[in-house]
Amino acid sequence: MVATPVKTKRLTVQVADLTADITAIRSLDWDRDRFDIEFGLQNGTTYNSYLIRGEKIALVDTSHEKFRQLYFDSLNGLINPQEIDYLIISHTEPDHSGLVKDLLQLAPNITVVGSKVAIQFLENLVHHPFQRQLVKNGDQLDLGNGHILEFVNAPNLHWPDTIFTYDHGSGILFTCDAFGMHYCSDDLYDEQLSAIEPDYRFYYECLMAPNARSVLAAMKRMEPLGNINLVANGHGPVLKHNVTELLTRYRDWSQAQTKAEKTVAVFYISDYGYSDRLCQSIAKGITKTGLAVETLDLKSADPQEVKELASSAVGIVIGTPPVSGINTQEITGNLGTILASVNPKQYLGMFESKGDDDESILPLFNKFREVGLTKAFDPIRSAETPNESLYQRCEEAGTDMGQLLTQEVKVKQRKSLDTDLDKAIGRISGGLYIITTKKGDRSGAMVASWVTQASFDPPGFTVAVAKDRAIESLMQVGDQFILNILEEGNYQTLMKHFLKRFGPGEDRFAGVNTRTANNGSPILADALAYLECEVASRMECADHWIVYNKVTDGRVSKPDSLTAVHHRKVGNYY
Repeated sequence: MVATPVKTKRLTVQVADLTADITAIRSLDWDRDRFDIEFGLQNGTTYNSYLIRGEKIALVDTSHEKFRQLYFDSLNGLINPQEIDYLIISHTEPDHSGLVKDLLQLAPNITVVGSKVAIQFLENLVHHPFQRQLVKNGDQLDLGNGHILEFVNAPNLHWPDTIFTYDHGSGILFTCDAFGMHYCSDDLYDEQLSAIEPDYRFYYECLMAPNARSVLAAMKRMEPLGNINLVANGHGPVLKHNVTELLTRYRDWSQAQTKAEKTVAVFYISDYGYSDRLCQSIAKGITKTGLAVETLDLKSADPQEVKELASSAVGIVIGTPPVSGINTQEITGNLGTILASVNPKQYLGMFESKGDDDESILPLFNKFREVGLTKAFDPIRSAETPNESLYQRCEEAGTDMGQLLTQEVKVKQRKSLDTDLDKAIGRISGGLYIITTKKGDRSGAMVASWVTQASFDPPGFTVAVAKDRAIESLMQVGDQFILNILEEGNYQTLMKHFLKRFGPGEDRFAGVNTRTANNGSPILADALAYLECEVASRMECADHWIVYNKVTDGRVSKPDSLTAVHHRKVGNYY
């Protein structure tokens, strides 16, 4: 195992043998704190590439362009690139294909292996002819010496062009984004399960949960492959010690997602503007409310699949398409199919893809409104390149849509609780608090009463946060916030302000007197006291997250005053 430093100390490459014939080339991005802007990272990430040596040689994926020199230094230390026979493209997202063009310039005789969609995307990336081999589910490629590669279609995990590659000789499954995590360490394998669990789950929730049906479909196609000894993913440590456990979690999480009675269809255009990234943020917001989400690429989706999804979904979200260019005919046809398949009982959302040639959003939005669809949120428009606040707005719009669609079910659930039990639970009282936070361009606030001290050393407490709360995304492990403690007899104004319903992206602190804490979050000037906090861990608990937080600082403004107390009469609501 070799680690090669570069000028930036926090970029390294790790080269390690998985077997005698298969080597991992892991680009370790230690300090990356955001992925595609919308997803915060606590532990950096990696970009994993693999070299398979049979009688012929195959390279599975490349790396991010920021690793250009480091990656090729490492690759040249293993093999002359001109000796590579095949380059297998798991999918064409830039963090895995960022060096494909460079590699083809070094070794123009390489045959590029990928799905039909991947090869189409790659043509737009490389801009010069290259040898290619299109593969579909069940196709095989014999490298010799027992290394027979079998390909598995895995569209939408999380791009429409994704394939898995299974090596029958070693039992290694190469999965790119699936079964990965944004977790950077020197550990080649998943030896410390407890250390990687939060990032593994967070990664699933951000990228895979909106495609749960596609996850299950891909795992179904994996069943005939044989024993899976290792999962060579595209991000994080290779799965070796906990393969069965971690694959089972994907299946269980995805089955739970697909059991939802209602599904929202989110249509986007891959490899166009920011359509896929904005779509992911909206989908993430929807899944927080317990609804199932299916995402479909209008560029490559089958019209029959589009028709079935558009007609059965309770909500429709669409990214604006380009008015010209490659695949315009397919996109326009699929849009027409959606318009012909929807019904007046459905809810509608729409967002600008922020490409170079977007169709005007308002006329398109009005077309769907004219056939009777109900607006779930205002069309999402922005004059600027997408930033953190826009991604937050998209996620909150998705959450608002999900809450609208689940409102009736939640009312029924509350009414179903036994009356005596309901009243008894309601006698559990708590204080009144407001959580405030700011992280870059994103901010949030939440009234809380389910707060309990949980440790003396270090000082810490827990707070219960509903899964569909907008602020939940800003309370991941490592995030910082303020717990504002409200004063008995002097909390009504703050409560009235923060209990009102805010629109997606709306400033929660407009008109509120605040000052900035050491951790950058707003302190409410009228609070009795405040605590500066950092999220240390999270535990999933039915419809809430129990968040344990360490206290780093705090002040009391009125030592003789008391904390406001919240008394309830029923236990099925706050």
